[in-house]
Amino acid sequence: MRPDRIDKPPATVTPNLADYEAARAEPPWERARSWLQGLPDGGLNIAHEAVTRHARGPRAEHVALRWIGKDGERRDLSYAQLERRTNRFANVLASLGVEPGQRVFSLAGRVPALYEGALGTLKHRAVFCPLFSAFGPEPIAARLGPGEGTVLLTTARLYERKVAGIRDRLPALRHVLVVDEDAPEGTLSLPALMAAASDAYEIGPTRPEDPALLHFTSGTTGKPKGALHVHEAVVVHHLTGRYALDLHPDDVYWCTADPGWVTGTSYGIIAPLSCGVTMIVDEGELEPRRWYGIIAQERVDVWYTAPTAIRMLMKAGAELARSYDLSSLRFVGSVGEPLNPEAIWWAQEAFERPIHDNWWQTETGGIMVANLACLPIKPGSMGRPLPGIEVAILERVGEEEGEGRGEPVEITEPGVEGELALRAGWPSMFRAYLGQPERYARCFDGPWYRSGDLAKRDADGYLWFLGRADDVIKSAGHLIGPFEVESALIEHPAVAEAAVIGKPDPVAGNIVKAFVALRPGYEAGPALHRELMAHARQRLGPAVAPREIDFAESLPKTRSGKIMRRLLRARELGLPEGDTSTLESY
Repeated sequence: MRPDRIDKPPATVTPNLADYEAARAEPPWERARSWLQGLPDGGLNIAHEAVTRHARGPRAEHVALRWIGKDGERRDLSYAQLERRTNRFANVLASLGVEPGQRVFSLAGRVPALYEGALGTLKHRAVFCPLFSAFGPEPIAARLGPGEGTVLLTTARLYERKVAGIRDRLPALRHVLVVDEDAPEGTLSLPALMAAASDAYEIGPTRPEDPALLHFTSGTTGKPKGALHVHEAVVVHHLTGRYALDLHPDDVYWCTADPGWVTGTSYGIIAPLSCGVTMIVDEGELEPRRWYGIIAQERVDVWYTAPTAIRMLMKAGAELARSYDLSSLRFVGSVGEPLNPEAIWWAQEAFERPIHDNWWQTETGGIMVANLACLPIKPGSMGRPLPGIEVAILERVGEEEGEGRGEPVEITEPGVEGELALRAGWPSMFRAYLGQPERYARCFDGPWYRSGDLAKRDADGYLWFLGRADDVIKSAGHLIGPFEVESALIEHPAVAEAAVIGKPDPVAGNIVKAFVALRPGYEAGPALHRELMAHARQRLGPAVAPREIDFAESLPKTRSGKIMRRLLRARELGLPEGDTSTLESY
């Protein structure tokens, strides 16, 4: 029988956070700010901390970004070179009349221009908003439209396939920059603009509370929410890069997340560069031999990936992993959804290193709870709160029909389930849901931010994730709100109603499953099933579209007309149905 904890392996490098209790006893944010350079008069700019301060110091020629193309092409950018490239992008924005605070969206794969654009946008004090290149036209419109994107950075192919047809629905979009030399009609060639731009740029005054990042996340009863973060978030990005991921200046670091996901921005761009490391960017997709080859060839020290990827590597077997020289790995981290204990034990066998799981959200902006290098790992646990983060387990509130909350009640007894909450005020806390102030306010209960995640705390202070309090679907690292999937299905003339749930999957964590009720005159059958699947993939893209669709005579609803996805999921999985007192006859 396996033990319930893994003691920290022999240290090859002393962890940055060596004494957890001592660090928690000190004010952490003052120390974290002292590690950064800042701007005059108390200013703070993410791109200055990530690029400029290194480019103007002794690390100027250190490799900042090592890009590996899907066909094997390689390109290194030093901090000095990245400084010049991001300066050029900032000057491109200035030449187009883009003003601080306006929003620059990206829709591209993991190509160097995406990273240059993100940092150049932040230098120019515009707001960077990344999108997944796998999104279809409708998810793109649902984000670009409400986000009032002024500029879109994309490729010619993605523009023609996904954006050109919806551009008339995006009145705020003034400029589309394509990374190709030949730009389609209505777009601008970014290489031509970059060639004409100066590589000198001085970052203007940036207050810590100035907006910097806009990340869209989906809820269960509405359209995608735009979580707005400010430049002060870099304080948490940097601290957690050092403490939660144990980054040291000479490390080679690889975060496998796409920047379309908040992890790929916070920990695939900002945290590693603010720590001055060399970060790997791989354009290719997950293929076990490719990934192991990169770790071995590039001598990766710190690797941050997702449970979905780990499960795919597990399918390929530990023997394959052991056929590569992975001895450079010092620290392996995972985030995105709970990592089951079996995966952690498997990694111990395959990599001779455990996986350090951690927990955070789009709204938190950075890692809040982690299995740290200086502490034992309890497989299946999220770990312990980072210094500066105060966590509580609160009694649950907000049932389906939405009664008032009352005063928040903290659960102090170990092992008792409740809602995971954080004391508000950490630097990377989101500052707004774009255009939804009431929704933002509902996230807070007295001094606490309610995460919507259910958890418990054990007697040693480790936190354990139990599930979501709502219906949001986590599939292969994507957060998918049922609303946008259901909306796309209902656009098909045969569909009267649609409901979407997450169905457990051994690789993706969950897949999207849809239930549809048909309009009169339409009959369920294989032909219509294929048509609906194709319709959904065309509208939403493969990352969001359902993998399974079932036909139903009707869908369970409350008397107020709200579809009860919880009940559909319970019946699909054979789980207890719980309270059905509000259920309309079904």
